[in-house]
Amino acid sequence: MLQTRNNGTRTFLSVQVAAKARAGAFRPHLRLKDLEYECPGNREAKPCRLTLPTRGKDLPCPNASLIVEKADVERGQAGAAGEPLPLWAGVGRGHGSPTDGIAPRELAPGLIPRHHALDQLPLFRLRDPALATSTFDTVLQKIETRAARAGIIGLGYVGLPLAIAVARSGFVVTGFDIDPSKMVALDGRRSYIDAVSDAALAAEIDAGRFEATTNFAGLAACDVIIICVPTPLTKHRDPDLSFVEATSRSIAERLRPGQLVALESTTYPGTTDDIVKVILEGTGLKSGVDFFVGFSPEREDPGNQHYHTATIPKVVAGDGPEALALMKAFYGAAVSTVVPVSSNATAEAVKLTENIFRSVNIALVNELKTVYAAMGIDVWEVIDAAKTKPFGYMPFYPGPGLGGHCIPIDPFYLTWKSREYELPTRFIELAGEINSAMPRYVVGKLAEALDMRAGKALSRSRVLVLGLAYKKNVADIRESPSLRLIEIIEERGGRADYHDPFVAEIPPTREHRALKGRKSVTLTPEAVAGYDAVLVATDHDRIDYTMLAKTAALIIDTRNVFDRLGLSASHVIKA
Repeated sequence: MLQTRNNGTRTFLSVQVAAKARAGAFRPHLRLKDLEYECPGNREAKPCRLTLPTRGKDLPCPNASLIVEKADVERGQAGAAGEPLPLWAGVGRGHGSPTDGIAPRELAPGLIPRHHALDQLPLFRLRDPALATSTFDTVLQKIETRAARAGIIGLGYVGLPLAIAVARSGFVVTGFDIDPSKMVALDGRRSYIDAVSDAALAAEIDAGRFEATTNFAGLAACDVIIICVPTPLTKHRDPDLSFVEATSRSIAERLRPGQLVALESTTYPGTTDDIVKVILEGTGLKSGVDFFVGFSPEREDPGNQHYHTATIPKVVAGDGPEALALMKAFYGAAVSTVVPVSSNATAEAVKLTENIFRSVNIALVNELKTVYAAMGIDVWEVIDAAKTKPFGYMPFYPGPGLGGHCIPIDPFYLTWKSREYELPTRFIELAGEINSAMPRYVVGKLAEALDMRAGKALSRSRVLVLGLAYKKNVADIRESPSLRLIEIIEERGGRADYHDPFVAEIPPTREHRALKGRKSVTLTPEAVAGYDAVLVATDHDRIDYTMLAKTAALIIDTRNVFDRLGLSASHVIKA
């Protein structure tokens, strides 16, 4: 409960009714019996009492509270714009003083007073959605009652798991994608993403909660629209936001009042507000008034058996307090934990910080690998011993280079944006250079081992690259260093094949077009014996390493898998 400080008059309205102080936001006929409350931990909504307490002693339940703001109703102007409260006055919690623990703070004109513990307070909502008094009220009510239809644009590694998680929470979801092959798979109830099983997909389709289409006209019917499209780099290593821009224009063509549009694609701070919002406002509709814009960075980790979409904490932000409230309500219905931050730019920076942290630490151990190798020291043994320290150390591991859509790309989004502020990002860029150099370093170690152990030049050798995916036990080859390893081997005159139990054939890629259509070779003792060397780039579990150790003439191990399995031998070289 909040009390005005300017004239001592107290006026109380629910947060949904008093969503924003603007003309026409309050209706004289709205009565307390039109409201329902929901206590924390109690899913049953009950009618409010007809009398409002003045000091929090007669609330409908012990922990109940109302979020309010002063309207000009005492002057008989219930339909007029309200005046924002100048200060916090307190929140009634069913006991004690209504000002307990609440520090006064100034409020910007037109904003709602918010309490830092708002998530622990009960929800007061309209019993009849038809009584909603603003666009915000209408959207929030639809989300809370699961009447909102959600649209997910981009049904890849991020979009499809998100679509199924949202559908499971009770929303009807339409997935949009330009790839007809995905529609064929989905129509056949076949998932092409490891994180979504065929059974989980079929369950939501059969329940009528999920459908997919290439027809973007259906966006007009969606109340919540989530953008999950790629954000790659150009050939000059600059951000390529063409997919985000094209998708935003597609939404703008169908934009209507009462929609929440959120971006999930990883990008530099300012993208949501300066690109997505600007394109949408080009329709003449106003963000925060007619529609709402937010950002929530994707945090998918393909192959992770411990965390999935619904259990990974979700960072959310919005273009203003109402957009943030809608983002919290929508994502809070689908995931276990929501982490609100102050702005879209902050949320965008969170994602970049997470991935840059990994990039620079991987670069560090990759550089240590090269230095320690020259000294005759095993970097893997060093890391295993160092991680026994229970504080101040987090283990990262070297490899043949960085892969995946995030880690090799995201740091360049921040370095590009930093130029706008004339600030160098030498540390981040150096990490990128080190990681990008790893495939060539590994091939150099391969050539050296062939020469020293077999007396054979790389240009006259056949090499089997083991693992095409960028990480173990997944089929994801985005930015995989294995693709670059194959190219470098062949640039130096060698012949390279690959085996991957998850990738039967190399699909079209933007930067490795010449490799399209190559097929995984069968891994048999006879096949392995026909190669001069086996280069382990990805340590999938579904590989017979014992057979390889017995059969391969030379093994270059970039993942320490043979040592880890107790299969070390003189013909196994770490790189």
